[in-house]
Amino acid sequence: MKLLRKTLLCALIVLLGCLIFVAAQGKQKTGLSLSEKVQNLVEMNMKKPLLRFNGPKFREYVKNTPRNYSMIVMLTALAPSRQCQICRHAHDEFSIVANSYRFSPIYSNKLFFAMVDFDEGSDVFQLLRLNTAPVFMHFPAKGKPKGADTMDIHRVGFAADSIAKFVAERTDITIRIFRPPNYSGTVAMITLVALVGSFLYIRRNNLEFLYNKNLWGAIAVFFCFAMISGQMWNHIRGPPLVHKTQNGGVAYIHGSSQGQLVVETYIVMFLNAMIVLGMILLIESGTPKAHNRNRMMAMAGLVLLTVFFSFLLSVFRSKAQGYPYSFLFK
Repeated sequence: MKLLRKTLLCALIVLLGCLIFVAAQGKQKTGLSLSEKVQNLVEMNMKKPLLRFNGPKFREYVKNTPRNYSMIVMLTALAPSRQCQICRHAHDEFSIVANSYRFSPIYSNKLFFAMVDFDEGSDVFQLLRLNTAPVFMHFPAKGKPKGADTMDIHRVGFAADSIAKFVAERTDITIRIFRPPNYSGTVAMITLVALVGSFLYIRRNNLEFLYNKNLWGAIAVFFCFAMISGQMWNHIRGPPLVHKTQNGGVAYIHGSSQGQLVVETYIVMFLNAMIVLGMILLIESGTPKAHNRNRMMAMAGLVLLTVFFSFLLSVFRSKAQGYPYSFLFK
């Protein structure tokens, strides 16, 4: 009887241990409840509009169910060693959207913004089979992300307005973008006015240069270059400097006629300037001067006009998909 009792007691202890182990495993697998997830996300969102997740947090709050909220996640690589030239700018634009939403009247616990850095969550990149950055993805409240839940930054860019439009398309939540005030333009204008005023004061006894036609012509041409190259569009829309291509390279020309990059405007300005210079040389070559000099000016003007107009036409052709005409370059 004693042996039987000891055997039964040992069996009960083993069974109890197994039940405790199974219960612990089940609790670990279940993780946080829905209410705990939402409460934690709201508390974190009160401190930071843009949440920063590592691998475990991403799986807990984004991948695992239950979930009744949508997540907009930016996967990026901000470390200088990763040499992602546009990731910092994309992060700034994404932060503007997150801040605009967090402090807007439409803020609720149905949408959150988060980011995952490669150095803090490389397993997330492996899980999502990503080998490039930055990437913007929408994780819906129900179901898995589809193809349309990944933002096509190569087509629309990653300006704050573009991200807000993507969010509205995927979640039906319209975010009004509020950018922080930038006083650099005001400071630059005040400095320019001060310098011009100082120069005019110093030259107040000799202002004949103000009647110089070449000076005013150069100012007018420079103003035209700035306007037709898209500087005003840059000021209004705030596009990125450059963006990354699908092959991992850096693109200086936006691939759509609906957008442009900051570097692209300066490229277009330079091309237009060279075309104008070529036209000026061609016109000046017809004036009564030395024959050899006129011939050299005509040849230089023709080369400048032909080559740089071909480049400009090539840029237009790359942006206007389906445009059939080209000159020297495709």
